[in-house]
Amino acid sequence: MLPPPKINPAEWAKKYRRMSAKESAVIGRFSFYLNPYFEWFLSELMRRDVIRGVCIKSAQVGWTQAVILNFLGWLIHIRKGTAIVMFPKEGAATAFNLEKFEPMVEGTAELAEIIPTKSRSKNVTQLFKNFIGGFVKFVGSNSIADVKSTSARYGVVEEPDDCNTNLKSQGDSIKLVEERLKTYRDAKMLIGGTPSIKGASSIEDEFEQSNKCYWHVPCPDCGEFQPLRWEQVTWSKDDTRHDAIYGHHLPETARYCCEHCGSLWNDIQKNAAIRAGKPVATAPFRGIVGLALNELYSQMHASRLSALVEKFIKANNKLKTGDVSEMIVFYNATLGEGWEFKDGQTKPDELKERGLDYAPMTIQRGGLIVTAGVDVQTAQGGRLAVTLRAWGRGEESWQVQFTEIAGNPLDIEPRDDNGNRIDGVWDKLDKLLFTPIRHADGFYVKLSAVSIDSGDGNTSDAVYSWVRSRRRQHPDVTIMAVKGHRTPGVEIFSKPKPSLDTDYRNSKASKYGLRVFMVGVSKAKDLLIGAQGRLSLEGYGPGRFHFSRHVREDYCEQLLSERKVPKRKDGSYSDELVWQKVPGKRNEALDTENYALHAARAVKVHLMSDADWTRLDQQLRQQPLFEEPAPSPEPATPEPVAEADDDDFEPLEAVSMMDD
Repeated sequence: MLPPPKINPAEWAKKYRRMSAKESAVIGRFSFYLNPYFEWFLSELMRRDVIRGVCIKSAQVGWTQAVILNFLGWLIHIRKGTAIVMFPKEGAATAFNLEKFEPMVEGTAELAEIIPTKSRSKNVTQLFKNFIGGFVKFVGSNSIADVKSTSARYGVVEEPDDCNTNLKSQGDSIKLVEERLKTYRDAKMLIGGTPSIKGASSIEDEFEQSNKCYWHVPCPDCGEFQPLRWEQVTWSKDDTRHDAIYGHHLPETARYCCEHCGSLWNDIQKNAAIRAGKPVATAPFRGIVGLALNELYSQMHASRLSALVEKFIKANNKLKTGDVSEMIVFYNATLGEGWEFKDGQTKPDELKERGLDYAPMTIQRGGLIVTAGVDVQTAQGGRLAVTLRAWGRGEESWQVQFTEIAGNPLDIEPRDDNGNRIDGVWDKLDKLLFTPIRHADGFYVKLSAVSIDSGDGNTSDAVYSWVRSRRRQHPDVTIMAVKGHRTPGVEIFSKPKPSLDTDYRNSKASKYGLRVFMVGVSKAKDLLIGAQGRLSLEGYGPGRFHFSRHVREDYCEQLLSERKVPKRKDGSYSDELVWQKVPGKRNEALDTENYALHAARAVKVHLMSDADWTRLDQQLRQQPLFEEPAPSPEPATPEPVAEADDDDFEPLEAVSMMDD
C-alpha cells in the first residue's frame, strides 16, 4: 500500500470525503461551494506558525460539517495523530458521534477501513476512537476526569460559551484542554462557537486575541470588497398593510445594500459574491487565526434575506414587550455577535478611584474584627490568594490586605537542596493570618475567623490537614474548610447539617474529623458586586466596602471579574440571571472576599448590636498602646490522615461579642 499523500484537511475533504444521505440532502463528493471561507480557514490552520484557529460564528454556516468533521477525517486518515474534542456536555458528544461522526466514517471508504462503526470494543466506543497512530476522544466539559485524563496533539472545542468555566473549582475547561496539549511542540487548538453576552463570552475573548479576519465580498456592480453587515440589509414598508406579525414591514422585499455604491443585491447576487470573497485581517497575527461569520454568509435557503428579516421583526416585537430573550438569540445565532447586557455594575477604572489612602496591613478606625478568605491555586507552580478584612458597625468593612503567597500547596514540608526544612506556602500563610495586626489607634487585633477553599480535589487533603492542625493550635480562631455553592438562594453562611449529609462517612473531610462549610457564593456576589450591592455605596457608614489605593494593581479587575447575565442553555436564554466569569480574567480577589464575608457571617458580625461593638472597642483598647501582644505559638506540622471518631466532630460555635 502506498502511504497517503501529504495534504491539508481542506484538500483531503475535496479528494476523499463523500457525503451520505444521513449527512446531507446533496449526496456525493464534498464541496466547499457553500462555505468557501472554511476552505481557506482549514488551509490556514495547517500553517506551521499557527497555534490556534478560532471562529466566532452564527448558526447555519456549516462549521461542524466543513471544519470539525473534515479536520477529524484528515487526522485519522492522513496525519495519524491524537485529538481531544470537547463539547459542553457529554450528551452532546454522544449525539455528535451518532449523528455526525459515524455517518461521515460510513460514507467515506478510507475512514470506514480504519474506524469500525458497526461494533464496539475497548478500542472503539461511542466516545473513544482508537486507530493505528492515534486516537480521537470526545468529552463533555462537565467531566473533569475526561478533560484532565488524556494528553493529545490537537484540541477541538465546540461551543465554548456553553462549556464549563469553573470545572469543580479547577478552572476553565478550555484552559484544562489546552494544558493537555503542552507536551507537543506542534500542538494546535481549534475553537468555534456562537457568542453569548458581550464581555462574558469565551469565544469573543478567543477571537479578540486573533488576527480577526472577516470575509470580504465584491459588489456585483461596483466591484468594491466589503464584509457583510446586518446594518446593510434593507426592506420596504407598506403603511396600508397591517399584518398580525410583521405589521407594515415587507420581509419579502429584503435586499443587501452595497456600502460603497448603494446598489441592492438579491440572494443570488449575495451568494455569488460570497463565493468570490477573500479574507481580510484587521489585527496583527500572533499565532492565532480568527474568522468572524454571521448568517448573511450562509447560502442555505433557510438563511435567505427575507427569512433573516422575519426573524429580526419577531425578535423586535418581543423586545417591545420587555422580553429580550429572542433578540439575544438573534444577536448570537444570526448576527454572530454578543448581546450587550447592561447590568449597572461598577467599572474597574471607576472603582480604583475610590481607593482610600492607607497602607496595607493596618486596620482603619472603625474596624474591630478581622476575618480572612483564602483561595488555593495549583496552576503555574501554585499559590494561595489571601484577603484580610476588618469589620465594624453595620458590616462596614476595610480591606487589610489582598496578596498572593507563591508556592506549591501540595508541598507540606518543603526542603532545600541540602534537606533542610524551609518555609512553604502554609508556613507563610500562618505568619500572615496569626500575627496580630496593628490598628490605626495603636492597639492590635487578632484574626477571628478564616474560610479556606477546599473545593479542588487535588488540594483538599492539604487544606483539611492545615485546618485540623491550626484549629488545635489556635482554638480562639474559627477556622473553616469551605466550598462554593453556586445555586441562587443558598445562604452566604450556614452550618453543615450532619443529619442531611448521608455521604459524609465516605467523604475525604471525614478522615480529618471535619465537615465542610458551603458558601452561598451567588448571594455573596449579589451583596458585594451586584448592581445594588455594596460596591454601589460610596462614602462611610453601614455596608460600605473600603479598600486601599495601594493594593495590587489588578485587585479591582479581579473583584469585578464576574457579571450577572441571563442564563443560557442550548443557545437560548431564560429570565434567570446567573453570575458568569469574564473570560481571561482572574477572580481570586472576588473569591477571597466572598470567603472573608463568609467568615464574618460565621462570627455573627452582621448580628452585633451597637452595644456589642462598644464593648469590643473598650476591650481592645485595654491593651497597652503600641505594645504588640505575644504572638500565637508556632503551628505544628500538618498531621497525616487519621480515621475520625464521632467524638472528633466538634461543631463550630460562632465566635461573637454578643449573647446568643
